[in-house]
Amino acid sequence: MKEPITKEAIQTSLADVDDFVMKDIKIGDKTVTIIYLNTIVETSIIDELVFNPLNQSSSTSADEIFKNYSTLKEDELPKLIHDVCSGYTVLLFEDEIIEIDTYSAPDRSITTPENETTVMGPQDAFVESVATNISLIKKRIRSPQLKSKSFLLGTETKNDVVMLYMDNIANDENVNRVQRRLENVEYHGFIGMPVLKQMLEDKPFSPFPQFGITVRSDNTVDSLLNGKIIVMMNGSPEAAILPASFWEMFISPEDYYNRWTTASLLRTLRLAGFFISIFLTSTYVSVLTFHPEMLPPQLLTLLAESRAQVPFPPVLEALIIELVIEVLREAGARMPTKIGQTIGIVGGIVIGTAAVEAGLASNILIVLVAVTALLSFIAPSYLMSNAIRFIRYIYIIFAGALGMFGQMIVLAWMINHLSNMTSLGSPYITPVIPRKWSDLLNSVIRVPGNFMVQRWGISRAKKDLIRPLDEE
Repeated sequence: MKEPITKEAIQTSLADVDDFVMKDIKIGDKTVTIIYLNTIVETSIIDELVFNPLNQSSSTSADEIFKNYSTLKEDELPKLIHDVCSGYTVLLFEDEIIEIDTYSAPDRSITTPENETTVMGPQDAFVESVATNISLIKKRIRSPQLKSKSFLLGTETKNDVVMLYMDNIANDENVNRVQRRLENVEYHGFIGMPVLKQMLEDKPFSPFPQFGITVRSDNTVDSLLNGKIIVMMNGSPEAAILPASFWEMFISPEDYYNRWTTASLLRTLRLAGFFISIFLTSTYVSVLTFHPEMLPPQLLTLLAESRAQVPFPPVLEALIIELVIEVLREAGARMPTKIGQTIGIVGGIVIGTAAVEAGLASNILIVLVAVTALLSFIAPSYLMSNAIRFIRYIYIIFAGALGMFGQMIVLAWMINHLSNMTSLGSPYITPVIPRKWSDLLNSVIRVPGNFMVQRWGISRAKKDLIRPLDEE
């Protein structure tokens, strides 16, 4: 939309903005109007880049006064307003309009990753500045094949979003899909990258994460070198990795720093922990409710003694304890750091002990729920951990209603759901379906590095492996 730039139009657009500054400076017999927001620029910077050059020059030509600037056309009022709100200083000369980048709002310094900690490997994490994050990537990839495309999303927030990919590695269909989806996003504003990520997913109603999220620069670089596409947003430290598969949610960056034997063991443990976490409590419910004959007599006697005073059926007992664990987890996460962990540990011990002594829950169930709670966080992806927590409730409810038959119904649904899911149009459970033998070398079992010579199939997918764009 083209609108002419005038002082009156600028004042109208920025009316009631307290930090809006518009002042005139005389240069000879002519006037230059300076426009900026004083809360996102520093006085020293604007003095150095704008006021001092103006005061020391008698010329009225921007070429003779300033070294670095960009020009605006006379009908680009929306762009001028956006740039002023982004930290630019705009100068209105009589015959031209220029802008100088004077943004100087404070940024957080680079620190170690708190959500994706590793013992070995780089320890620098992304921050809220997309320019800083891109510099961390380009420090590791010094190639002109690293391409970037910028987007402006959010009708109110005007978020700067950048898409990164390796032009000689990334699949063109994937790049086009991401670009098309970003261009079609219509939303009033984004408070973080995870919000935008949800709007780019193929199946928004699925409990499983379809794209990866990371704050680690080394993980991002590895994804780019494997043909993935990275989407980053200014103001958010997270980077979205597109596409991603179910198996990649159980892979940690540290797996590549360890020996292949250790990495394979840890990946197997994470995948086994996923199934144990969703089955353990629900199996307790189904066995006690419908299938007690499956247990050895000694174990059955032990369970009967443990539940002798519990007034609730197993399914209600399990749901109550699971919800108590969720409350403790959420309360510990929201409390101040210095007391959150203490309250979580002490609260869990006190409540668990009191519940057993009062006959509200069996001690065996307390142990099982504690184990499942720990196993749900064994996946490196926090989003997958949340999915495990949600799915576990579905298994418990169906186990209480139909026993192991109900568990098998939910398992069949989950397998069918995963088989039909896609991530950016690519099969979600590749390399199992469709099977790609080369990818199996870097799946649950990670072979020695010199055998992993090919990139993941989900990144180098051919046209027949990628589903049609359908509604896009």
